[in-house]
Amino acid sequence: MNASKYIFTILFLVATSSTLFAQQFLPSEFPDRIVLTWSDDPMTTQSVTWRTSPEITDSKAQFILAPNTPIYTDSVETFDAKTEFLDVDSVQANYHSVTFEGLQPATTYAYRVGKEGTWSEWFQFTTAPQKGTPFSFVYFGDAQNNLKSQWSRVIRQAYSNLPKAAFMLHAGDLINRTQSDSEWGEWNYSGSFINAMIPSIATPGNHEYDRAENGTLVLDYHWKKQFTLPENGPKEFSETVYYTDYSDLRMISLNSQEIVLDENSMEIQKVWLGKVLESNTQKWTIITFHHPIYSSGTGRDNKEFREAFKPIFDKYKVDLVLQGHDHSYGRGRNLPSGVANQDPEAQGPVYVVSVSGPKMYNLTFDKWMDRAASNTQLYQIISIEGDLLSYGAYTATGELYDAFDLIKAEGKPKEFIDRADKAIQEAIELTPGSEKKMTPEEMAEYMRTYKKGN
Repeated sequence: MNASKYIFTILFLVATSSTLFAQQFLPSEFPDRIVLTWSDDPMTTQSVTWRTSPEITDSKAQFILAPNTPIYTDSVETFDAKTEFLDVDSVQANYHSVTFEGLQPATTYAYRVGKEGTWSEWFQFTTAPQKGTPFSFVYFGDAQNNLKSQWSRVIRQAYSNLPKAAFMLHAGDLINRTQSDSEWGEWNYSGSFINAMIPSIATPGNHEYDRAENGTLVLDYHWKKQFTLPENGPKEFSETVYYTDYSDLRMISLNSQEIVLDENSMEIQKVWLGKVLESNTQKWTIITFHHPIYSSGTGRDNKEFREAFKPIFDKYKVDLVLQGHDHSYGRGRNLPSGVANQDPEAQGPVYVVSVSGPKMYNLTFDKWMDRAASNTQLYQIISIEGDLLSYGAYTATGELYDAFDLIKAEGKPKEFIDRADKAIQEAIELTPGSEKKMTPEEMAEYMRTYKKGN
């Protein structure tokens, strides 16, 4: 081989190494990628989805009221699964789903999926409690990159911190490359049995989308195959725009990728959201979507999105907005007249942007946040008990990074209590390599913005 061909071969191997050495997570006759979600009332139903190789066309699910004794299979109920074929990224598989119905609130059930000879292990889930019962859940910003190697420790640390979480919320960009079966394999590998025991609520990000030849947005084909989500939103955005009521909470998912790229999609979601909030009787309201109303990352601003939706959030006194996309952390509140004027009497939401994966951006110079973080992987635990909503952001090693409480007593203005003084020191260092990307003037401005005491 001559020198030029040798160099070309080396360059080609380097450029394609991530593909050549990606773990493929190919399906087999044994169920994998077992994920709990809700498509209906969390008190009385539970949906489960799983994958097998395509020759398995008659998969089933079994469940039973979880006993303290061993599980005797003569007492279980068996259900035939709905099966859908998916051929994407050179991987063919069948995705199966079942929704258990007629369940009792606040009750633990055991279930398994598969068929004779290839059953999964038995898992357990607990249905939602009656309205007014305290609960906690976990919120993740973008996982996106290095899912198996680096995001796995974050979701597992979160589970260690809150093993009885009511659900897990994913604010978009669960993976990096649309239609990448191996990345969805890494996402499922990282969550493993956690996904099969704690339900997921997910909203799509920009990395769950690509474009067709005619320019229309195309949702990753895996999304509706591996998640069985509510269909109570606009038909155009089935299983991406929806709401779920859990105890005293209404959790609403918007599809911000469609909002920021298409005016008609924005209008459809605006009208729908107004109706959902107008009819809302839940004590607490949280909205999740991917693109932030106020951006925490350098050079980002979703002005049209903010101008269209923030008045709705304020009108209906939404409590909390949970977002991703900016690969940094920011938390601020009640911004009725722009980022420079925070009004403690305003009743609008607390806005949070967070990131759980290892991809990091520098913080914005337009500091609207009361608490910020760069170069820090985080997960958040949110607890609701009566008039109190408690929020805590935690690092990948489980240290408290940010905290606040919201108190919403009958007949009184909503009260905000900042508890960040209980957390570790603010992490505001520039991300590695910034000195090559930023001018000296930009670096000086960054240090002025985030110097101690600002």
